[in-house]
Amino acid sequence: MLSNLKYNTEMNVNISATAIKNHEELWPNYQSIAAQTDPEQIEIFDNWAFDEVISHGNIDTKTRVMMIMGSCIAQGALTEYKMFVNAALNVGVTPVQVKEVIYQSVAYVGVAKVIDVLYATNEILTERGIKLPLEKQSTTSPENRHAKGLELMKTTFGSTIEQMRENAPDDQKHIQDYLAGNCFGDYYTRNSLDIETRELLTYSMLISMGGTESQVRGHIQGNLNVGNNRETLIGITTQLLPYIGYPRTLNALNAINEITK
Repeated sequence: MLSNLKYNTEMNVNISATAIKNHEELWPNYQSIAAQTDPEQIEIFDNWAFDEVISHGNIDTKTRVMMIMGSCIAQGALTEYKMFVNAALNVGVTPVQVKEVIYQSVAYVGVAKVIDVLYATNEILTERGIKLPLEKQSTTSPENRHAKGLELMKTTFGSTIEQMRENAPDDQKHIQDYLAGNCFGDYYTRNSLDIETRELLTYSMLISMGGTESQVRGHIQGNLNVGNNRETLIGITTQLLPYIGYPRTLNALNAINEITK
């Protein structure tokens, strides 16, 4: 596993001081198996991911880690996800915020990928002495979830939403209702993560999945509409590069260039 390491003088690994510092911030005193079995890969990856990449842009640590969590969920990367949920808690992301990342991901990657993540997170929280369930974060009721969700969709995407609803075939209009009531009404309206963070999280998950180019473009515009600018989107994409690879990163950058031209 590429992000597990504890550097010491017995290993022939040449890691920069900056990479060590950034890694220790996320996982203090973590003992690495990979640094023993694959020191060359660790040297390449960690000097790049924890020094060169992190040094680019101005994405704060908490935001970066939450976006990587979302990316790992979208990819079904449970082992790396567990590393980063621990990192998130280590750098001050609250247990409620961790759960909000998970809950929102259901709308975008499906519960089949998320359920193992949920169970793994509960184990980690329990091991840390955090009592479950956590405090409720919902702000809607069965009666108003659709209206509030639709209102937030319009705030985020503008007149496009009405056009989507009007142009949907009659046998698909129920999906538009689900987007309003479930995706936005049940999830986006919740407390603990603001709309800017939620839109960045959605973007992070979409570019990590692949095959979602249309949705990526839509949520790039949504991010711009709620205040996340081109610089922020490129910054997040850069921070995700070590975890999603170059092809999906370049696809995301192409979409950013297309929407912001």
